[in-house]
Amino acid sequence: MKHTNIYLIISIIFAMFLIGCTNKSPNEFKLNQLIRVDVEVVKADESYEKAVMITDEETIDVLRKTFKQIKWEPNTKPKMARREDVKAILFFKFDENMSERLFEYEIWFNQSNGTATIISNNEKEGYGTLDKNNAKTLENILLNK
Repeated sequence: MKHTNIYLIISIIFAMFLIGCTNKSPNEFKLNQLIRVDVEVVKADESYEKAVMITDEETIDVLRKTFKQIKWEPNTKPKMARREDVKAILFFKFDENMSERLFEYEIWFNQSNGTATIISNNEKEGYGTLDKNNAKTLENILLNK
């Protein structure tokens, strides 16, 4: 009986160790399934203008790497003083037999400090920020600069 308990405890500790050592978060697995990005730019009259559809693999790969750098704060819904600069709709293909899943990202590019603020409609992400270098990369791709 005591040996069984010891083996059970060792097995649980080992399983927790394996789970804890995985270096990919759920968001990283999701980002690997990214296949397309539609970009809508907010115009001066606050309406949306469809700017571009991104499908080429090289640009998608750069976007995957950039989105992995976002520091997310789940369950946070901040109030922003102005409309977003860009709405990006990311398309993910998780299974060949199912249709794509879409997530919307409202993105503000902060001119004062060069960072970006992102609000996702995915409740696991919520509110996020992006540092200066990654924000510039994201801005260049989404605004076609």
